[in-house]
Amino acid sequence: MLDFKGLLFDLDGTLLDTAPDFITALNKQLGLHGREPLPDNAIRTSVTNGSVGLIQSGFKIDPSHEDFEALREEFLELYFANLADKTALFEGLQLVLDECRLREIPWGVVTNKPWRYTESAMVQLGLMEAAATVICPDHVAQTKPHPEPILLACSEISIDPVDCLYVGDHVRDIEAGRAAGTRNVAAGWGYIEQHENIANWQADWIVEESQHLHSFLFKN
Repeated sequence: MLDFKGLLFDLDGTLLDTAPDFITALNKQLGLHGREPLPDNAIRTSVTNGSVGLIQSGFKIDPSHEDFEALREEFLELYFANLADKTALFEGLQLVLDECRLREIPWGVVTNKPWRYTESAMVQLGLMEAAATVICPDHVAQTKPHPEPILLACSEISIDPVDCLYVGDHVRDIEAGRAAGTRNVAAGWGYIEQHENIANWQADWIVEESQHLHSFLFKN
């Protein structure tokens, strides 16, 4: 197996497939405003940019628009009401978490998703108690791509960053990990925008499919 003592994940598009519940919330909101629903794929690739990206994609307005913040708040309430209805671990990742438990390797989450939504999803999916650390924007002064969240997670699990792996599906994840001193895995299965070439992120490794992560980590 790879030589590591701690395993950290980004949340949306890396550990959890949260897109189905984002799709439900955004298309419900579009319907409330008399707009046609968006195709699933169009919403999936916007998830990586959070509620701001989703409102931009759905309503074709930017954050300077006078209605933007009200629409964003409305969307977030719709999302919170159903955020674990269809959300699930990506295929094969339960095996990774089980293997970490058996080998006594602490795992955790470092995300730019606010605590309110992260905690609710993790609790409803039965993951919170197993996670050794969960770091959200609420816990730090600066979010990814700044290294602060990853450094805090490493501190909480008492493992040096050089002995941790960080897995993420956005260039900011890899930049944050590199700045923090972790080794980094680009999650090719995530919510990657069409124009992105993940080879350019300069991750230590790329794993294209979530079901291959277990063998990559533990049988490498």
